[in-house]
Amino acid sequence: MVRFAVALGLSVLATAALAQRASTTAMNCGQARGFLAARGAAVIGTGGQTYDRFVRDRSFCQPTETTQAAFVPTRDTPECFIGYRCREPSHDGWFGDD
Repeated sequence: MVRFAVALGLSVLATAALAQRASTTAMNCGQARGFLAARGAAVIGTGGQTYDRFVRDRSFCQPTETTQAAFVPTRDTPECFIGYRCREPSHDGWFGDD
């Protein structure tokens, strides 16, 4: 019974840890950029229940993807350049005109 209770407690803690994600609205612009730069790629909250995957550079995208500049709200600015999002270009958009 004690083992069950310990296992249950650990699973609840693990679930709570997974549910917590970084949020740009809790950071200033420099912190948000630093957070992404240190990890290379991360799923980050941008307000409310909105999350997206951001990358430091194209090396974190699939070979067929390009990057698109990403601006997010932070504690000190409404549009902070954090890095990039990976995007699959349309057939007409290989040269940035999609």
